Amino acid sequence: MGFSLIDPGASAEPKHILVFEDDPSVRRVLRMQLEADGYRVSEAENGPIGLDLLEAETPDLIILDVMMPGMDGYTVCRKIREERRFQKLPVLFLTAKHEVESRMLSLDNGANDYLTKPYDRRELLLRVRNHINTSRAQRDSNPLTGLPGNYAIELELKTRLERSEDFALLYIDLDNFKAYNDTYSYRAGDRVIQLTAQLLNQVFDQNGNRKDFIGHIGGDDFVAITTLEKADAICNTFVSAFDCAVLDHYRPEDKARGYVEVENRRFQMERFPLVSVTIALVETDRYQIDHIAMLNDVVADLKKRGKRIPGSVVVRDQRTSAPPVPRTGSDG
Repeated sequence: MGFSLIDPGASAEPKHILVFEDDPSVRRVLRMQLEADGYRVSEAENGPIGLDLLEAETPDLIILDVMMPGMDGYTVCRKIREERRFQKLPVLFLTAKHEVESRMLSLDNGANDYLTKPYDRRELLLRVRNHINTSRAQRDSNPLTGLPGNYAIELELKTRLERSEDFALLYIDLDNFKAYNDTYSYRAGDRVIQLTAQLLNQVFDQNGNRKDFIGHIGGDDFVAITTLEKADAICNTFVSAFDCAVLDHYRPEDKARGYVEVENRRFQMERFPLVSVTIALVETDRYQIDHIAMLNDVVADLKKRGKRIPGSVVVRDQRTSAPPVPRTGSDG
């Protein structure tokens, strides 16, 4: 598949929050605070109006007042959860009730979290951000491997770059994978993808750190992030484990001869080596990297070099200064 950690040119639209609140002064304050933090806000003064707005457009999060006339927040939340498409939509209850029973009732009726009035603005914004990020990451996780997908990968990289953290980025890509799929079926290919994810988890559990990250871009492309001092051990251990384990996914005759034969477009049989792995390794302490697009460029170059080397390989960026920025447009 084509290379890209993320789409560096993608522009994210403001996250949308739907507020159910019957008190106009509270609604006004909530809108002002949320919009000042970059959110787009819709308001509903009661349950039926809010449910109609929800049908028209699914928000990224709901803030739901408990004490509303006619239809209270508990009833509204139950109605929301009855719809399969809204079952994972984060709902934050806003309640004037401080009793433990009231808070438990909020959670029991399907809320993800609650805040008691009067609330602290900073706490509100932090809870809103955390729930939106968690919900997006869960929706974005790869269904085959369960690993975080592109949104979580982008968020992880941006966070580390913004904090100016030194880290090692591993881009893991399988070689000769299409030939394997063509020979053994896509279902068998899925099992090799799952094997890759399983081995990555095992190797990081044994050799990594608690705050390391593993993501699945899609297909046979994975990303992992660790500390500089752990990178070599992780790369070498994973390559050895993969080269050994992937052999169990071949028929004895293919394993013995070390290749598979696939009919090409000219209807001729062509030999392809067994599946191997290329790891492009980028360490951010060599020169300043301040944008994901730079990582994209460096990894793309390393992958190209690694693909020319037979068998499994770790290709490390050896440069001590940043590569030149690609020129765009014309000189006029």
